Amino acid sequence: MKENLSHVIDSHQHFWVYNEMKDAWITDEMKVIQRSFLPKDLQPVLQENKVGGCVAVQASQSEEETNFLLELAGENDFIKGVVGWVDLKDKNIEERLIYFSKEKKLSGFRHILQGEDVEEYLSNKDFLHGISLLGKYNYTYDILVYHRQLKYVDDFVRRFPNQRFVLDHLAKPDIKGHTISDWEKEITLIAKNENISCKISGMVTEADWENWDEKDFYPYIDVVMRNFGTDRVLFGSDWPVCLLGITYQKWLSVLNTYFTNYSSTEKENFFGKNAMKFYDL
Repeated sequence: MKENLSHVIDSHQHFWVYNEMKDAWITDEMKVIQRSFLPKDLQPVLQENKVGGCVAVQASQSEEETNFLLELAGENDFIKGVVGWVDLKDKNIEERLIYFSKEKKLSGFRHILQGEDVEEYLSNKDFLHGISLLGKYNYTYDILVYHRQLKYVDDFVRRFPNQRFVLDHLAKPDIKGHTISDWEKEITLIAKNENISCKISGMVTEADWENWDEKDFYPYIDVVMRNFGTDRVLFGSDWPVCLLGITYQKWLSVLNTYFTNYSSTEKENFFGKNAMKFYDL
């Protein structure tokens, strides 16, 4: 697959200008990412690994964040799409969606649900109203939850059979603890909804950062591939968060090794075409 990586689209990475208050989630044990990360930092990494483009995903909850990412995308052709943030609970949400609809590189939205009471949030009437409007403007929605919160996602996704959803980071299974059964049951259930895809990304941060092994990841990827198939899985790096435990090149190597026995078409779908289709890049 290495020789075809110019067709790769990294469906999940972040940019930020580091601010100790805004980025309080970056704790002292994450010192390697306690700094700014901008397109000038990522572009050479993508070029070195022959990755053709990326999707920039929000890391903080504000429209300023969305505008910041859109500005970077406007200045850098390799940023093919943006997953921004908007307050989907806002009573004027449709006005905000109309406002943003002029932005050609804005593909969809995300909220950091992992930090919320997910059961309450996914049943909030205002939030559900906001979600119901996304399809009208061709917007996707990224679902970011921990494995223990996954049990609330299936009912939510079923409410909106025509909305394009993607599950970020496999819903963060407990790779470090090597537990899989409850997560697998939820993944199996959720994947029956054909309107949801899954990003194979962010795995190292859920493993032992210092002592992971490639084989730690395989059982979880097996579950995702078995349930989502090759047309609803997206490659993502989660750069620069991934740097807590792995280099960009090594993460690509892990996935290339895993997909060795897949067909060239299946590899092209996973490494790029599925992201292009999902995000309408």
